[in-house]
Amino acid sequence: MSDVENRLIKLRERIDASRDDLIELTQSLIRLPTVNPPGDGYLAICDLLDARLSQHGFQTDRVRAFGALGDSDRYPRWNIIARHEGKHAGECVHFNSHTDVVDTGDGWTVDPFAAVLKDDRVYGRGACDMKGGLAASIIAAEAFIDVFSDYNGAIEISGTCDEESGGFGGVAYLAEQGWFDPTRVQHVIIPEPLNKDRICLGHRGVLWTEIETYGHIAHGSMPFLGDCAVRHMGAVVSALEQDLFPQLARKRTNMPVVPDGARQSTLNINSIHGGLSEPEDGYTGLPSALVPDRCRMVLDRRFLMEENLDEVRAELRDVIEAAGKDRETFRYEMRELFSVLPTMTDHDAPVVKAVAKAIKTEVGCEPAYVVSPGTYDQKHIDRIGKLKNCIAYGPGILDLAHQPDEYVGVQDMIDAAKVMAQSLVTLLGCDQR
Repeated sequence: MSDVENRLIKLRERIDASRDDLIELTQSLIRLPTVNPPGDGYLAICDLLDARLSQHGFQTDRVRAFGALGDSDRYPRWNIIARHEGKHAGECVHFNSHTDVVDTGDGWTVDPFAAVLKDDRVYGRGACDMKGGLAASIIAAEAFIDVFSDYNGAIEISGTCDEESGGFGGVAYLAEQGWFDPTRVQHVIIPEPLNKDRICLGHRGVLWTEIETYGHIAHGSMPFLGDCAVRHMGAVVSALEQDLFPQLARKRTNMPVVPDGARQSTLNINSIHGGLSEPEDGYTGLPSALVPDRCRMVLDRRFLMEENLDEVRAELRDVIEAAGKDRETFRYEMRELFSVLPTMTDHDAPVVKAVAKAIKTEVGCEPAYVVSPGTYDQKHIDRIGKLKNCIAYGPGILDLAHQPDEYVGVQDMIDAAKVMAQSLVTLLGCDQR
């Protein structure tokens, strides 16, 4: 048996022996309620990661995204990047995980921040999306460094904020500052919960747009003296239902998007608000009688590799214009909030081939190649960092993300950690000696 084969056996044994450590690390991460918005606890989770990784020889940098979208003195956008240098120069493999989680919502049967261990699952908000993946990448990197202590190159682990709200205070800011420049990082794995036997090559595109219709305020008992902005918006919604939704349902992609329903173009009405602002908590009175003079709607349009962004914009504007054609006082504004182009890493990219090889060995099956229905931080690594050699791979079931009683399986984390560790062996050339 060769030296590499012996070390691979030790690598698996080292990860298996870290089971309790992996569980405790995942629980510690979940018990920090890094809810976004507003962006709580970002510095605290950076401190936790700093303490953990510094003990294992990583050099750490905390980076605050000063001036980025969402950053404020009350809710500063903190990120951490930890780097471990090998014995000699070589390529760098970077594991990037977001540390923020969404609000808990209702319907939980366990405390969402207690990180309960039950039936070999760790429950809690962020368990699968994606603190379990972060913990698995740390265990993988530490095990690799212990067993292949003479490796060449570098390993980085980052904990970044705000992915759930676009990533502009996290990976986007770091990419703008050069942290993902291809001259310093060559391979990126994002441990999003895509299942341990799947490689996510990229994601669909997105266009977020705010539509605002305008009217004229008047007394609610005399609406004929006003002009109801909500009715104008109702005409827009009706046009979307009658014209745009059927068009989108006919558009299909060759991208391997999962689930199957996302292989078409989609549109979500994210929110609508018209009239008076919502009263403050504790107010028990009735609203005043007013004709609403403004109504705002936010639209979330997901588009395909086969579509053109300018055409997506024009398609939406055409539907709105048609909705107001027969409404004499129809006035509106359309404001783009942000847009991201679709991205898909090539099957022959080094990181794809390395993870595929590891899945065959550690999970015992051919990997499935998928594309995410929603965007994640690969968009910034690709668009800003100009680094194409990037995928998402991590433990957890995507359908559990943002749900009550979210969980991650312990064995899935163990298996994913083995895949990540063996990917390091391949990407850093330790199997070529």
